Amino acid sequence: MRRVQGVDVTRVEAAVRAAEATTTGEIRVALARIYFWGDMQRAAERAFRRLRMDRTRQRNGVLVFVAPLRRGLAIIGDAGIAACVGPPFWRATVDLAIKSFAASDGDLTAGILDTVAEIGRALAAHFPGAGDNRIPDSVAEDSRR
Repeated sequence: MRRVQGVDVTRVEAAVRAAEATTTGEIRVALARIYFWGDMQRAAERAFRRLRMDRTRQRNGVLVFVAPLRRGLAIIGDAGIAACVGPPFWRATVDLAIKSFAASDGDLTAGILDTVAEIGRALAAHFPGAGDNRIPDSVAEDSRR
């Protein structure tokens, strides 16, 4: 078990692999390693591009950007999946994670696992099949603002 800022990275990476098993979609989790005062959504958008989540064939990459010290989360879905699920799905998924973070007493893992599973179900519904997994399943430790 490898932990980074209260997150069990080993379990998160296993959850990403499981969520991607029945979809051509790609999921990546990034942890902000520093505390920043900026906008979570903008930081997530920058990480999305930096991690090349926009390079999937069907534009179905999803980034879960977590700021552990802020107990915050933002989700960025590429154009393909965003067109299928719409803003209410993203808001509900973020709300699910934030509620879990608030109840977790420092361990954010459960909220991230729930979020990854929910995104995996949406990707499987709209992009079924087995993908070639071009995006790493490893958790990215983002040190940029």
